[in-house]
Amino acid sequence: MTFKFFDKLSLDFSELLNDKKECNVVIEVDKEENKKSFTAHSIVLRYRSPYFDKELENADTNEHHIKTVIKPNISVQIFEIILKYIYGGIVDIKNMDTKIIYELMVNSNELELKELSKKLETSWLRTHFSLVYRLIFNSNEFKDLKKFYNDIISKYPNLIFESEDFTSLQETALISILKRDDLKVGEIKIWDYVIKWGIAQNPTLPTNLEEWSNENFKVLKITLQQCLPLIRYFHISIEDIWEKVKPYEKILEKRLWDDMIEPVSSLVLPARIISNLELSSRTIATPEPFSTIINKEHVAELSSWIDRKFFTFSFYSLENIPYELQLILRGSRDGFHPKTFWNMCHGHASTIAVVKVAGTDEIVGGYNPLAWDYSARGGYKDAVKMNDSFIFSLKNGHIRNSIISRVKDQSRALIYYKCHQDNNGPRFGYRDFVMESDVSDFTQDKSCWCDYDPYYGTYKKPIRTMTESFSIVDYEVFKIIKNQNQLYN
Repeated sequence: MTFKFFDKLSLDFSELLNDKKECNVVIEVDKEENKKSFTAHSIVLRYRSPYFDKELENADTNEHHIKTVIKPNISVQIFEIILKYIYGGIVDIKNMDTKIIYELMVNSNELELKELSKKLETSWLRTHFSLVYRLIFNSNEFKDLKKFYNDIISKYPNLIFESEDFTSLQETALISILKRDDLKVGEIKIWDYVIKWGIAQNPTLPTNLEEWSNENFKVLKITLQQCLPLIRYFHISIEDIWEKVKPYEKILEKRLWDDMIEPVSSLVLPARIISNLELSSRTIATPEPFSTIINKEHVAELSSWIDRKFFTFSFYSLENIPYELQLILRGSRDGFHPKTFWNMCHGHASTIAVVKVAGTDEIVGGYNPLAWDYSARGGYKDAVKMNDSFIFSLKNGHIRNSIISRVKDQSRALIYYKCHQDNNGPRFGYRDFVMESDVSDFTQDKSCWCDYDPYYGTYKKPIRTMTESFSIVDYEVFKIIKNQNQLYN
């Protein structure tokens, strides 16, 4: 049987804070007329806070064997709360002012009081999400806090968009959100939120849209001039274009509007990753497999190649893969027209394209460290960086061994073709790995190539034993990102 007396322990340590005996640390906080000194015990500080452990290790001792730590960025009020927490393990935020709680959270994070910081983040912080986000956004500090918030926003954008004070969000904050590729909300909803925000900045605009003058539309257009280019218009259904975008046609550039209802000539932003996912706490959807072509063993192998692990024994295991693959495009989901590739992959860098060859077990593909460029008009691209590019064939079915072929002529490693986007998809080298279709559908004609030429070839070796062209069953393009779990291990 175990008896636990935590309440009494907390009370005793809280009393110790008021006992000046054996105190051997002075902490000076705040500045100028607000400056105040607190006394404490090094053994308590060091075992409760990794920050103080490091500071006291390096602090000088005076003739009275006292060490001093100076923290001018922490207010007296906040440090009193923190010191009581360090000694007694208790913080009461019930009647605290919002600003005080916010400062407490920031300072507890700086002092590496992980238990307190985490508790504030997971409870109070989330309930005051929009308020705190607006407070920290224009500050040059709180980088870790901003990352914490931005990660939440990407998964739960309604915490911002559906907040009561959404329309008071700074323009710079709204722009930073709109730039995210991983914002999990439908593009037409983003359009609605942007319009709502823009109208709120101009309270004199008529409430009835039918009463708007050309001058009213001009005012809204000027207000949203930094936001409108960040909306992915070409991932909005034509029905929503006519129903929701058409009423505000006058705030859009004429060429952009024409392109939304006719063939595209405007700059096309890539689709947001899983941009059509609707989050709901009431429904649980069966998760979509990350790939219909490759598996986790393939991901470990591809990650090893990206990091230039030359020996099999040094390859990443399934448990320590440093990268995640975020799906940008899947042919069976998004279509097999070559232009779809350019529309959805434009602007994405560090991508892997994988292809399932029709009629065989073969999986071939290529890694592009640069951004796919919708606007380039052909030619070879950024020779130096293309040295990291490679093409490959993966072990699968009766294919017993994987093959990687690295660049031998980096000046011709990758080609971009704007002028043939009805026929050309991704292209690696001369004909080392090329996706083409004369009928604008990669599955319908045998026009894709993995044809090795020892003279013209850009990569070191062939990735297929067969030289004839082929059609495909499916293909996927993934963005390579750092595995967040690995970052904190």
